[in-house]
Amino acid sequence: MALTLVTGGTGHLGRDIVDRLVRNGHRVRLFARSKGVRPDVDWAVGDLATGAGLRDALRDVDTVINAATYSPIARRGGVRPVDFFKSPSAVDVEGTERLLSLCREQSVQHFLHVSIVGLDDATLPYARVKLAGERLVRSSALSWSVVRAMPFYYLLDKMLAGIAWLPVWPMPTTPFNPVDTTDVADHVVACAFDGTRGVRAEFGGPEDVSVATLAGRYRDARGLHRKILPISMSETKARGMGFVVSRGVRGRVAWADWLQRRYPGTRHAA
Repeated sequence: MALTLVTGGTGHLGRDIVDRLVRNGHRVRLFARSKGVRPDVDWAVGDLATGAGLRDALRDVDTVINAATYSPIARRGGVRPVDFFKSPSAVDVEGTERLLSLCREQSVQHFLHVSIVGLDDATLPYARVKLAGERLVRSSALSWSVVRAMPFYYLLDKMLAGIAWLPVWPMPTTPFNPVDTTDVADHVVACAFDGTRGVRAEFGGPEDVSVATLAGRYRDARGLHRKILPISMSETKARGMGFVVSRGVRGRVAWADWLQRRYPGTRHAA
């Protein structure tokens, strides 16, 4: 069977993608900055931000699933003032450009790029960086696919955990449908091998609910006593912040179900 290279394979989504590839019998090579312990994949050590080890990692590869990204907000679980002015591009832009170039040299047959729903209207620097990387893929001479997914549950969990100490949580009433990475991984792997190319259907969670409602369910799952303060936000501002609803394929795992697994020791919202 052909060899598939996964970048970002040690992240939350990447691990789920690798799990599904291995389970489906695919040969998998995982590109990471250090070698991991799982024995069912071929490890290629390197750095997408610098290009170190990338050429060797692509040897004999037929399909590339590019799930790598670098978001300071996601890593720290909160927004800082600097995030409204700049975001690093070494992985998402320069790294993607380098990866595409080497894929052409190595005659890679399919390049699947994981992106984010709503980038065209988003205003945060990280979103603009992600959009720039996606545009490089779309303009490539490679056979490519782009899968846009909604933000992940674990990120929402991390962001809400960062404000859990506050007695009052101001939350937009804007509808939103974040998604579980396991559902996204199923969709990504299906798109990688179904023979279809180009921009694929957006992928999001099964429920369209307000951010305030999502926060309330998180609060109840944690057993916290906090007040949710609903705030109105214009559609333009909401889309600029990434609060959108996907218009495509839907996942199966609901936020309440994810919370129940994440916090099994406390009562969660019905």
